[in-house]
Amino acid sequence: MDDDKNYLSLSKVDMVFTGNGGTNPVLKGIDLDVRRGEYISLIGHSGCGKSTVLNIVAGLLEATSGGVLLAGREVSGPGPDRAVVFQNHSLLPWLTVYQNVEIAVDKIFGRSRSKAERREWILHNLAMVNMSHALDRLPSQISGGMKQRVGIARALAMEPKVLLLDEPFGALDALTRAHLQDEVIRIQAELGNTVLMITHDVDEAVLMSDRVVMMTNGPAATIGQILTVDLPRPRSRIELVENPTYNHCRQEILSFLYEKQRKVEPISPARSMKARTREPAALQA
Repeated sequence: MDDDKNYLSLSKVDMVFTGNGGTNPVLKGIDLDVRRGEYISLIGHSGCGKSTVLNIVAGLLEATSGGVLLAGREVSGPGPDRAVVFQNHSLLPWLTVYQNVEIAVDKIFGRSRSKAERREWILHNLAMVNMSHALDRLPSQISGGMKQRVGIARALAMEPKVLLLDEPFGALDALTRAHLQDEVIRIQAELGNTVLMITHDVDEAVLMSDRVVMMTNGPAATIGQILTVDLPRPRSRIELVENPTYNHCRQEILSFLYEKQRKVEPISPARSMKARTREPAALQA
């Protein structure tokens, strides 16, 4: 059934890249079941295979072993049932805001909906991300946050079963990032989308997610811990600052990233004093 807890299912997924006479085991034994309408965040240090997981779900990469099921059907390549929003907006620079969404809508619904129906649908999705005022502008004429809004509108207009977000707010300033996070939270609540998002931001993961999937460090990275974010929706970032559950979730993720995943390296006598005063490295973007 589409509405069961295994709406999106990754089973025993391994990924090994080969080249230059050697092999690079990236993922090992990834098992994850996602409920329909659930918001899942993947978090972990750079190089742990988060984007590889997302690309396998998107059908852009084929797993070395194991597989992915979506609504009971095997994922064997890219398809309109999965839409990806990347960190960089990926808009076509010679097309207007409206045309960038139109090109996706025409591709998906060109034979099943009239031109008037498609236009109404495009306008609806641009209105949903508050971009109705910029229909005729080119990407070069709008801000970075607006470009991401258009990218999200284009993805939503495809009516995908799963929305895949690859650090969609990573290149934005803090204020724009917060506003766009709130927009995505609102849209997801309204539409009930199933979302799989990659992030490096702990607060973002807790604020937006139903569960946070924490990846171990590579090589052969796997799922180290899954945290359920037991916070009611709708969520307010201001109110959550002093919420004990929010802070507990935040602490659990930080503990995993900075303590459970810390690699122990041999320390020479000359480095021992320096090592005593070293601060934990920041989570790389």
